[in-house]
Amino acid sequence: MIIDKKTDGNDLKISIEGRLDAATAPKLEAELMGSLDGIDMLTFDFAKLEYISSAGLRTLLAAQKIMNKQGSMAIINASDEVKEIFDVTGFSEIMTVE
Repeated sequence: MIIDKKTDGNDLKISIEGRLDAATAPKLEAELMGSLDGIDMLTFDFAKLEYISSAGLRTLLAAQKIMNKQGSMAIINASDEVKEIFDVTGFSEIMTVE
C-alpha cells in the first residue's frame, strides 16, 4: 500500500494505492494519528484503492469519529467494488462516499 498525503491549509487529502487490509491498516492508522491535529476537512482519494477489508473500515471509522468532532471527512473516487463494500456494511450511511 502506498499512502500519499497532501495538506492545503486545514485540508488534508490522503490518496491510497493498493490494498487496505489487516496488514496495511496499522500503517494508515499511524499516518492518521500524527496528521489530524488542526485539520477540518479530511478527504480520502480511493481512485487507486483495489480492496478494503474490515480492518481498513475500522481505521476509517476511527478517523470519522475524530473528524466528527473537528470537521468533516469524505471519500472520493471509490471504485464500484469498494462502494459495494461500503453499501453492504452500512458505512455509506455514516460516511460521505462520492
